[in-house]
Amino acid sequence: MPKFAANLTMMFNEVPFLQRFAAAAEAGFTAVEFLFPYEHTPEEVAAALKDNGLQNVLFNMPPGDWAAGERGIASLPGREAEFREGVAKALTYAKALATPRLHVMAGLLPEGGDHAVARATFISNLRYACAEAAKHGITILMEPINTRDIPGYFLNTQAEAHAIREEIGVVNLKVQMDFYHVQIVEGDIAMKVRHYLPHIGHIQIAGVPERNEPDTGEINYPYLFRLLDELHYSGWLGCEYRPAKGTVDGLGWFKQYASQAGKTINREA
Repeated sequence: MPKFAANLTMMFNEVPFLQRFAAAAEAGFTAVEFLFPYEHTPEEVAAALKDNGLQNVLFNMPPGDWAAGERGIASLPGREAEFREGVAKALTYAKALATPRLHVMAGLLPEGGDHAVARATFISNLRYACAEAAKHGITILMEPINTRDIPGYFLNTQAEAHAIREEIGVVNLKVQMDFYHVQIVEGDIAMKVRHYLPHIGHIQIAGVPERNEPDTGEINYPYLFRLLDELHYSGWLGCEYRPAKGTVDGLGWFKQYASQAGKTINREA
């Protein structure tokens, strides 16, 4: 059956970040993900995980100046030294939190920017991140993101991401498939899952088009959950959605899975 990880950046916002771990555990989640842990020490986040019997399955490497609108720096020429510092920082957290995978955000292609140069920069930075992460048994992920939510984002389609993955050719580089982004950019989610599943390192879910709970909108999630079971997907489904009203009030879709999720947890090293 599907295994769901609560995204603590988007969910349980009714309480401060470190209190969201307890709220997620109380709701029946056994795993969590979040965008960034860096406002808190590794020790603080590790304690929140341990105290609530949770595992962390994913977070993002430092994205540059998020408040100023940056959405990653991996494809930005001239920022390589900063990127490498971010890799070291993310790995420090990942080791403390026993996090098995890290997402590298590509960043925004500036208006008039050279796509070929950005792609070459992205590939070079991914190679470095993969080599450093491999020393600790950690998988690096890249994620195509729709340009409606993030205009100008460098990486938008599954085909683009997998072409880069194939070019780099290392075992600890995979693609993060967010069904929300796939539906907006390309559609045909089920066939893309069938085609790319061996190279998908993590899946995220949300309703389309509002990015609310996965039981709203145009995606048939019960069908996709059954498909993932049929294909023997053993990874997590990150719940990266914005609750329409309150987080707990919107968890009706999750209740049928919650009891089993607590019993079938597959802990990862």
